[in-house]
Amino acid sequence: MNKDTESNWKLGMFVTVGLLVFILAVYFIGKQQNLFGSNFQLKSKFKTVSGLKIGNNVHFSGINIGTVSEIELINDSSVVVVLTIREEIQKYIKTDARASIGSDGLVGDKVLTISPGTSSNKIIKDNAFIESTNPIEMNDLMISVKTSVENAEIITGQLAQFTYNMNNGKGTLSKLMNDDQFAKKLD
Repeated sequence: MNKDTESNWKLGMFVTVGLLVFILAVYFIGKQQNLFGSNFQLKSKFKTVSGLKIGNNVHFSGINIGTVSEIELINDSSVVVVLTIREEIQKYIKTDARASIGSDGLVGDKVLTISPGTSSNKIIKDNAFIESTNPIEMNDLMISVKTSVENAEIITGQLAQFTYNMNNGKGTLSKLMNDDQFAKKLD
């Protein structure tokens, strides 16, 4: 083989492998974003989306069924989230289903979770709204934890004072426990 033929062969293999990798990447990204199948859309209104972004996953019963395709601010207290979901899942989502925002893992991306409806037998229609559950805010959780810690500190201080009084013979209970006549009656 001469040098030109060998160079052309290497170039051809490089282009073929690069093209194959590109096609596979487009296929897997398209499959993840539901670009190649039939889809339908749902909408849900939230007070806050709490870090949710376009492209985040949508889960139903723990299964990835779609993505968040649009987030639109309606007014100062209302945000509409549009979900693109695989059409074969539509028959499982009822009109009384609820949407909530959570985390994918402990510190992972935000994920929108649809919980199945219970009382309705009607299947949800394309572009319908589903009820939402407001996400737990980390600030609210931290305030609750702070209050609990402050209360535990007060209780611990009072318990330490009570124990000190018991050990040093102060208070009615301590006097009763250390009373020799009371001890004789118990024997």
